[in-house]
Amino acid sequence: MKQPDPDPDPDPDPESVGRKILLDQLTGRARSRADLAKKLAQRNVPDDVALRLLDRFEEVGLIDDAAFARDWVAERQNGRGLARRALAQELRRKGIEDEVAREVLDDVDVEEEVEVARAQVRRKLRSMRGLDEEVAVRRLVGMLARKGHSSGVAFRVVREELGADLVDPEHSGL
Repeated sequence: MKQPDPDPDPDPDPESVGRKILLDQLTGRARSRADLAKKLAQRNVPDDVALRLLDRFEEVGLIDDAAFARDWVAERQNGRGLARRALAQELRRKGIEDEVAREVLDDVDVEEEVEVARAQVRRKLRSMRGLDEEVAVRRLVGMLARKGHSSGVAFRVVREELGADLVDPEHSGL
């Protein structure tokens, strides 16, 4: 008589499942420890197994919140034009400890941040030709505020760029 096939889907080992989840999540891009912990919890990996796996992955360098934060800040500052305040909020949402975030954000150059704001205003000015100056100022300052720039920096950059645009229309790239 034929033996029945073994159960094709026996309860998998939680550690193997957790390891596979972590490796899959880390393929392609780095992730924060907190993001990975959430993913393990969503997939019902027991807390003690998740903690052990996360510690081991951190120990061998596959999880590095400081490196993740540096890469995240560089990408978001250059790609989206975010200022330190907005970057700090994003890092907090990603589960990066405040001390690590502070160290990474201390490396952000203030002048580079102002130049990023200036470039954003120049790009946006192209679509604002013909608007009342007060409306343009309000919209530009609002855009910079949403990106985490302080009101002082936002108003200064907007006034400087509007003044340059009024004096020299070629300045805005039109």
